[in-house]
Amino acid sequence: MKISEIIAGGKQTLSYEVFPPKTTDKFDSVKSATEKIAAMQPDYMSVTFGAGGSGSRFTLPIAANIEKNYGVPVIHHLTCVGSAFDQIKNMLDVMRENGISNVLALRGDVPDGADPSEWAFQHASDLVEYIRSRGDFCIGGACYPEGHPESASIEEDLCNLRRKVDAGCDFLTTQLFLDNDIFFRFMERVYAHGIFVPVIAGIMPITKAKQFARIETLSGSEIPAELIRIGNVYADDPVSMRKAGLDYAKSQIRSLIDHGVKNIHIYTMNDPEVAEDIKADYFDYALGGKA
Repeated sequence: MKISEIIAGGKQTLSYEVFPPKTTDKFDSVKSATEKIAAMQPDYMSVTFGAGGSGSRFTLPIAANIEKNYGVPVIHHLTCVGSAFDQIKNMLDVMRENGISNVLALRGDVPDGADPSEWAFQHASDLVEYIRSRGDFCIGGACYPEGHPESASIEEDLCNLRRKVDAGCDFLTTQLFLDNDIFFRFMERVYAHGIFVPVIAGIMPITKAKQFARIETLSGSEIPAELIRIGNVYADDPVSMRKAGLDYAKSQIRSLIDHGVKNIHIYTMNDPEVAEDIKADYFDYALGGKA
């Protein structure tokens, strides 16, 4: 089933992101974790290429297993990084053969020393346009409530986002944000730029103190004072840190629901317990306990 059709239904949706292993020896354990998450029957799941494109050869097996054996619609990530035209063409053909009809089109992180001008597709908008020409895929794109780290300004980033949507994106999913006010302000700017495709709010539960540094390095997301306080108080208490981080994420989700946000996407870090905990609170709050 296409994600655009799920979203068009107008109901609250909860979806999960998982990532493939980087190496073959980790495949079975990662597959097991993603199966546990899929067994919760979220509205859909997305499967990444892994950080920097690592593990991309395992994306299709993980995605196809979820779609075929658990009946959960899957978004297969696809990046421009190092892309050759035939590689992208063949990947789309194989995805279609495996019953996957949803693609998240991304540029991806540029490796040190790489020259994007040598790639078949230099920008996500180029990849979106090509996928649109290749058949009846549902195409998603990424958006950045705090601006893409490489953009000169939020205004420039929004112009690029509009270009990506005009190329054929059916929906957008946000990079993680830790302050809902940032998301609400972003949505005002999105509408002002004439972007009206559905925007799915991406939430990452911060369950470990070491995640703070990683988030700042990779996404540049602003960390609110309350979350910094949580990290400081529970830095040496991993059990309490996990609970407090999950509670913070739940409060974010509740606030989003209260403000009419219909579609919420959880960056699970392949943790079934995180997915289950979020699901229980979500259904209790958003749907009155009706799964």
